[in-house]
Amino acid sequence: MAEPQSPEIKIPDPVEMSRNMARIAEQSQRLVADFLQRQNGGDTSAPQSMMHIGAAFMEMTARMMADPAKLMQAQMSLWQDYLSLWQRTTQRLMGQEAAPVVAPAKEDKRFKDSAWDENALFDYIKQSYLLTARWLQSTVHEVEGMDDKTAKKVDFYTRQFVDAMAPSNFVMTNPEVLRATIESGGENLVKGLENLLGDLERGKGQLAISMTDYKKFEVGKNIAATPGQVIYQNELMQLIQYNPTTEQQYKRPLLIVPPWINKFYILDLRPANSLVKWLCDQGHTVFIVSWVNPDEHLATKTWEDYMTLGPLSAIDAIEQATGETEINMIGYCIGGTLTASTLAYMAEKGDDRVKSVMYLVTLTDFTEPGELSVFIDEEQLAALEEKMNSQGYLNGQSMATTFNMLRANDLIWSFVVNNYLLGKDPFPFDLLYWNSDATRMPAAMHSFYLRNMYQRNLLVKPCALTLKGVEIDLSKIKIPTFMLSTREDHITPWKSTYAATQLYGGPVKFVLAASGHIAGVVNPPSANKYSHFLNTKLPKDPEQWLAGAKQVEGSWWPEYAKWVQKYAGPKVPARTPGDGTLKPIEPAPGSYVKVRVVE
Repeated sequence: MAEPQSPEIKIPDPVEMSRNMARIAEQSQRLVADFLQRQNGGDTSAPQSMMHIGAAFMEMTARMMADPAKLMQAQMSLWQDYLSLWQRTTQRLMGQEAAPVVAPAKEDKRFKDSAWDENALFDYIKQSYLLTARWLQSTVHEVEGMDDKTAKKVDFYTRQFVDAMAPSNFVMTNPEVLRATIESGGENLVKGLENLLGDLERGKGQLAISMTDYKKFEVGKNIAATPGQVIYQNELMQLIQYNPTTEQQYKRPLLIVPPWINKFYILDLRPANSLVKWLCDQGHTVFIVSWVNPDEHLATKTWEDYMTLGPLSAIDAIEQATGETEINMIGYCIGGTLTASTLAYMAEKGDDRVKSVMYLVTLTDFTEPGELSVFIDEEQLAALEEKMNSQGYLNGQSMATTFNMLRANDLIWSFVVNNYLLGKDPFPFDLLYWNSDATRMPAAMHSFYLRNMYQRNLLVKPCALTLKGVEIDLSKIKIPTFMLSTREDHITPWKSTYAATQLYGGPVKFVLAASGHIAGVVNPPSANKYSHFLNTKLPKDPEQWLAGAKQVEGSWWPEYAKWVQKYAGPKVPARTPGDGTLKPIEPAPGSYVKVRVVE
């Protein structure tokens, strides 16, 4: 076996290094001056204070110390694992084969560099970390006597700590970074520092980690580029009607209500993976709501306002644009929650213009809302509301950070290593461009949503919520319903979304797609990826549903196309934006979507 060649060592150029450091010092000085000026000017865009988690960990510690025998047993178990690791590492250093004590999960990308396995020292560092991480998380998880919310909070923040302390995140314990440092004479660290300062500058003093090459994308040019026209707008949204791609279209138009956490073009990234374009190609007249990126002037806008100025106004506008009084709807995530609220309101008012609805990864029953619940307790909500009330909105970067924390290794630490330690530029990726295109939340609306949905779970309780003077009841929704959830969803867990199958008063079809909140939804048939599960029965227990489900390879999109065709009406000559009484305002994707929180 040939000896591995030693990497070529590059001697740093002192002149170039001095020049780089002078440039970095100048940029740093400017950043500090700008930051101080904003603070002195009363700027409220500084990072949100740390969530109040100390009490949870104090309770956990007290519970743990109350059972010293169990704690001692856990300590002994860890020491036994370490003894095994030391013995096997010694065997390796003596040239013997030794099976690992612990190995990373197959999907763990942090230890993909071959040196983590081939080099005995780095293998020891890796296994030592994995053993400690496993011990810490299991010990915390098994503490008895804590209430469920406190236990979830402790588990979540323990994982955040464990992820942050991974040896891959530090220069001296990451073999790939060490190798790059030796080969480049430290240029990677200089470039990484420049990247760090650039991200601080881009975030106006708040660290906005670059996830992609933002210069490679332009909304309306190579993403969100399906042709269409804005045919209606108000202060909360623009309504886009897309150009037909078929000579005939179904009579009933299709309205999509996307989330306003991030932007609508997750459904229209590129022609190859655009659900919008695909639906147009199936013969639908497609409309989509493009929400405004609100500022302090919209601080008092409520959930009612989003319903009135969103889907209700859109349905009225579609009638003006096409002459049609009946439509089908799609709601995505919080857009789906708003859609359900709207349909319950319409049912109570006797408004039957919507003939079918599809909910994409939508929570209506918030009994088990997943890991986002760790941010929703009275102490944290009060602090968040104080922050929002001072600004008039929730800062988009705060929202983005919260969601990124749910997958910290993929969406935070991998970029820290790539951008700051290796000094590389991030790869151009449309999905990550969209993920970084954050949106603000109006204070009144967001407070209502968090308190009445996440904290009190009132939407699922008949007549517990009142919208525009009407008590709403989801069981009054009698129209056919298609529900799409995703098996690995970390934002709206599928078993929680499944609960809505027992709520609605009409026929329900539930489909479970593979993958997560985004990739499971944005999965065109042409990609030949993932699979989905079908079961015509709807037992109360989601696990029972899955046990009786049939797995079907490929995208769920054709399943929806076949389902919605029954409610789409006959074919009519294709409709072009501007044919009706509403004339085009501006080309799609419009101007609202182009307002960015971070440039």
